[in-house]
Amino acid sequence: MFDPAVPALTTLTTCPYCGVGCGVKARLDGGRDLRVTGDETHPANAGRLCSKGTALGQTFGLEGRLLTPKMRKNGRMERAGWDEALDTIAQKFNAIIHEHGPDAVAFYVSGQLLTEDYYAVNKLAKGYIGTANIDTNSRLCMSSAVAAHKLAFGADLVPGTYDDLEQADVLVFSGHNAAWTHPVLYRRIEGRQGQKRICIDPKRTDTAKACDLHLMIKPQTDVRLWNGLCAHLIARDAVDHDFIDRHTQGFSRLMAALSADDQSLEAIVADCGISVVDLKYFYDAFLHTEKVVSLFSQGSNQSAQGVNKGLALINAHLLSGKIGKPGGAPFSITGQPNAMGGREVGGLANMLAAHMDFDEASKSRVQRYWQSPTIAQKPGLKAVDMFEAARSGQIKAIWIMATNPMVSMPDTNKIHAALANCELVVVSDVMARTDTMDMAHIQLPAAAWGEKDGTVTNSERVISRQRRMADLPGEVRPDWQIIADVARRMNAAWDQAFAWKGPHEVFAEHAGLTAFENKGERFLNLSGFAGIGRDDYNGMVPTRWPFTAGGSTHRLFADGRFATPEGRARLIAPKTSGPAHATSPDYPFSLNSTRVRDHWHTLTRTALAPQLNRHASEPLLDIHPKDARRLGIRDGRLARLTTAYGEAILKARVTDDVREGNLSVPMHWTRQFAPYGRSNPVVSPAVDPLSGQPEFKHTPARVAAFGEAWHGFILTPRDFDGELPDFGEAIWRRSSHAHAEAFELSGIAPLDLSAIVVSQSLDDPAAGLTRRVRIDEGRLTAVIFIAPIDKPLPPRDWLLERFGDAALDAVSTAALLIGRLPGVEDKGRIICACRSVGEKTITAAIDDGALTVEAIGEATSAGTSCGSCKGELKQCLRSHAKKEARHAA
Repeated sequence: MFDPAVPALTTLTTCPYCGVGCGVKARLDGGRDLRVTGDETHPANAGRLCSKGTALGQTFGLEGRLLTPKMRKNGRMERAGWDEALDTIAQKFNAIIHEHGPDAVAFYVSGQLLTEDYYAVNKLAKGYIGTANIDTNSRLCMSSAVAAHKLAFGADLVPGTYDDLEQADVLVFSGHNAAWTHPVLYRRIEGRQGQKRICIDPKRTDTAKACDLHLMIKPQTDVRLWNGLCAHLIARDAVDHDFIDRHTQGFSRLMAALSADDQSLEAIVADCGISVVDLKYFYDAFLHTEKVVSLFSQGSNQSAQGVNKGLALINAHLLSGKIGKPGGAPFSITGQPNAMGGREVGGLANMLAAHMDFDEASKSRVQRYWQSPTIAQKPGLKAVDMFEAARSGQIKAIWIMATNPMVSMPDTNKIHAALANCELVVVSDVMARTDTMDMAHIQLPAAAWGEKDGTVTNSERVISRQRRMADLPGEVRPDWQIIADVARRMNAAWDQAFAWKGPHEVFAEHAGLTAFENKGERFLNLSGFAGIGRDDYNGMVPTRWPFTAGGSTHRLFADGRFATPEGRARLIAPKTSGPAHATSPDYPFSLNSTRVRDHWHTLTRTALAPQLNRHASEPLLDIHPKDARRLGIRDGRLARLTTAYGEAILKARVTDDVREGNLSVPMHWTRQFAPYGRSNPVVSPAVDPLSGQPEFKHTPARVAAFGEAWHGFILTPRDFDGELPDFGEAIWRRSSHAHAEAFELSGIAPLDLSAIVVSQSLDDPAAGLTRRVRIDEGRLTAVIFIAPIDKPLPPRDWLLERFGDAALDAVSTAALLIGRLPGVEDKGRIICACRSVGEKTITAAIDDGALTVEAIGEATSAGTSCGSCKGELKQCLRSHAKKEARHAA
């Protein structure tokens, strides 16, 4: 709410979403009225923001927030004081450790935490409690890349920078839908002329559609494809012999391993399911181009062979010397804003802080720096194993911070069983209602973006500040402070170790550890920040590490030196293998878990922004037309998805964007928004044996038509904090809009509407139509439309807008039961979320002569804000051109 008595304040901070790490200018106009624009001075984005970043101001209110600690008493959550909550955590942790040992407790944290938060909990767990059972949701997205980096380079080092993307002459997207997952990064290369772009992905994503070549490979054949490229480089003598001889090891072993397989183009295309022409285009483009950047992300990493995929891609760059040079790099793109920062401070169970491992020298060094009473002696349990240990009773207590594993983990039915079996579940988070928060014994209100203060590190190793711009609401506290408070309560002797006066002191300690006894063998070095004070910390500008007294190092490996003991990169032969679980007659489809453009993780933030609910308002199951026809599944109807782990019911989208025999489902939806449309209860928990990263990209599945008899919707005033309606056996999906909640429903048994009191109705029992509205004191408070499945429903937009009317006029009131005013056209599927421009509006503009993206923007305003929709605008233009060509023929 705007408060004119409070002066406006503009803060330079960093976006809390993906790993691009965009700079943000946030103007707080009193109270919590936040207006956000891009920071033109930030090196990551130069002022650009995507749809999610643009909508940050809409998510800055207190709607749905947890503002006080709560504890479960007598089977229900009750408000508690901080002292009671923290004392209880400390006492129960101590009791469990005393009886069962330190490994009976665990921490599951998040790439949403700031580096200072990450550092504090890592220090508590590994140096003071003495357990390495601290893992992070980054395990689910980037841990295979981490393992590949450590094997090949000797440490978790990302050699690419964003400038390389603009300098490259060939850009390869390997399992990376940058147009949706890292849209600002994608915007950076859109204007680059003459650059060849190649996408490797089993799905025809927006990125794939915009590339010069799309290799629509069979799922999990990436290693075969990249190994074939390596063999092709060797066979054509297109390797950089000088670089290999001086800066690598293992070349002979790699050659021998590759020669064990048939590396002919014909054999590779047969295995990968692509054409020889396309394969040759890719191989020749890589071979004949000096500047190649290969981006790999979750599509590559989320696999039981994710490490091998990363190694095969890195091998191609090492063999050809396309590394450590402008425009040449294998480039892992992180998914979360601080996945990189978490890796720096040891947020993963299999590493210590400051890129150190569990060797004796590193354990001794970290313990001496911390002056801690103990140090974890061995790697801890990775995410999937951690929750399995809780389910089996090995782990008795778990503290979950800033993440929602009840939605994001695979095989989430077992996550429920794991948390239900724990003696103590503590959840620190921002929102009061998440699937995971519902499982907590103690709920702790954590500071949100804009309330907390600290640093994050993006995908190109740039450290940026997230700055506090608003007072902490309610009884909210920063995560690092909550952790320190618990540590001091666990043992009075630990007081000094956790006596930080602010996040600047935590960061200074972290920086000091990276420099401690570091004579150049550890590339992660922040000695330039050693002893940083509050003022310098507050004024910190984006800085790439390594950062020593001599300044920042822009490019890793430019001198050919790697972080292995020998200083040479390792060429490691990755084995070609199939998915962890093959398809079968019972489960003949390959299910792929994906993301949508405008949502983030499990909807806890983005669902608050009305414009972000427009592009994809419910989870959809993508299925190929041939499969849909064979199974009697119709576009827009429900389908039942079944795997060995669970079941989901989703609306089908029939599209050739997926391969025949493949299915695709987004991962974001929760019990609060689509209880039947959650994808991760059906996802296999199989993991990469080295990285522990789950295979989200391939689960054997079957699918069938659901056979619903009716469909409809119920619109109610917006109540994000309220109790959800009981729709009985109906399949429902919820989306939040500016003034209303929309519940889309389908079912077989009739829906019981007797509990909903209405003011007007226009039912037609003979036709099976239900049309009802409720008006209270001139304001719309309910709309109900139910129809047989073969009859269309009216558009929602005009009806949803009426919930914002202070008083309905007579014309609107009369039109409610029809669903729209005469002459008001349906916008169609929303493509531009920022400007609320639908597909039908865009198509009409194209038909009227708007034949460029810019012309569409002038006619409709689509694409003129963040630009995230420009890829789909181009697809609309291509569809128009194809239609015109058919008419001409």
